[in-house]
Amino acid sequence: MRLVLASTSPRRRDLLARIGAVPDRIAAPDVDEDVRAGETPRAYVLRVAIDKAHAVPREADEIVLAGDTTIAVGRRILAKPEDEADLRRMLGLLSGRRHRCLSAVCLIDTGGKVRTRLSDTIVAFKRLTQAEIDWYVASGEGMGKAGGYAIQGRAEAFVRYLSGSHSGVVGLPVFETRALLESAGYRLG
Repeated sequence: MRLVLASTSPRRRDLLARIGAVPDRIAAPDVDEDVRAGETPRAYVLRVAIDKAHAVPREADEIVLAGDTTIAVGRRILAKPEDEADLRRMLGLLSGRRHRCLSAVCLIDTGGKVRTRLSDTIVAFKRLTQAEIDWYVASGEGMGKAGGYAIQGRAEAFVRYLSGSHSGVVGLPVFETRALLESAGYRLG
């Protein structure tokens, strides 16, 4: 059985390596990640992970693994920032507040069965000063990241509380991913 990772994220590859899973093939899925009207954060992140898994062609002996992560403040979904102004807006929303990081994993097994898991992590940021926001925006680290921050980088200094999966906030919850791989019969290294 061969593992296909439907992601070009180096963070997801690194997290897979922690559990002894090395993709045999990596493919970049092309999916619409726009939020649909009335879509809840949970429904959104699960839909996108499933769509990513389906977007990658699968051979008979392959399993496809895909993931998606989003940040939610209440029912508001914070996607990737469009520009620095959007990043500043997001950091302002997260400042001094709890938010949820939802990380969905989807696996399509060799028989075509779709399996999903969802990690729900509560994260609380300290109240950010304007200087801290300026420093973080200037670093460029938050661009291209759900919610505008990378917990595995400089933004970890803003986290005063976390309950759940740290790896899920990074981009792939290893506990849930391991369970999916094992349920599909994939042998971990």
